[in-house]
Amino acid sequence: MKAILYIGHGTRSKKGAKEAKAFIDRVMQRIDVPIQEISFLELSEPLIEEGFKRCVERGAAEITVVPLFLLAAGHIKQDIPLALSLLEARYPEIQVTVKDPFGVHEGILDAIADLVRETAGKLVPEDRLLIVGRGSSDRGIQVNFSEIVGGIRDRLGLEHVSVCFLAAAEPKLWEGMETITAGADGTVIVVPYLLFSGLLINEVNQEVRKRQKLGQRILYTGPLSGHPVIEDIVIEKATKMEASLVS
Repeated sequence: MKAILYIGHGTRSKKGAKEAKAFIDRVMQRIDVPIQEISFLELSEPLIEEGFKRCVERGAAEITVVPLFLLAAGHIKQDIPLALSLLEARYPEIQVTVKDPFGVHEGILDAIADLVRETAGKLVPEDRLLIVGRGSSDRGIQVNFSEIVGGIRDRLGLEHVSVCFLAAAEPKLWEGMETITAGADGTVIVVPYLLFSGLLINEVNQEVRKRQKLGQRILYTGPLSGHPVIEDIVIEKATKMEASLVS
């Protein structure tokens, strides 16, 4: 019997965990696969081992793993493969197939453009946009965000589009905010490149509110899962035939 195991990052935020689970529940209702389970890499339960075990206990012979991660950094390249390799050794009779993270996805770039327009209304050339990433020491992430910045700039026709990071990469959030707001004549729109609410989203929100109190014209879109296309992308990944087997 076929199964799907969704893997989210996990968060200490109860609101963020609830939001992620509600999102996955909506996805599950739209997919005709008999066994579907939620799991998280860390900080939220059930963890990957428990989610995998539940699939097996429900009769799964094939498990498709769908990571709910935007880009491929350490969690995708190391942590999740390690966790799954240990489970494969324990359950050698189970065929495990792992889907890729979202990557620099045209649908997500379109969704960001939609969220910005919904938040700010009609844009003018003086407006500026700051994309806030989670951050990673993986060099590929920097390349990814260069592509993301270019794609958003093209879609919105804004000259000033930049990126900053919450951890493990430069520039940091406060530096990005200082740069994007310096001499700004229009509105600054902040887009967290994160799927769900959580402590990182709260950090962005607090920085935005602090600057709003100083009289700066700053708007904030909220996490990406607020756009319905994200569900569609997950469903496409979960049901698409092509994927790579865990070795």
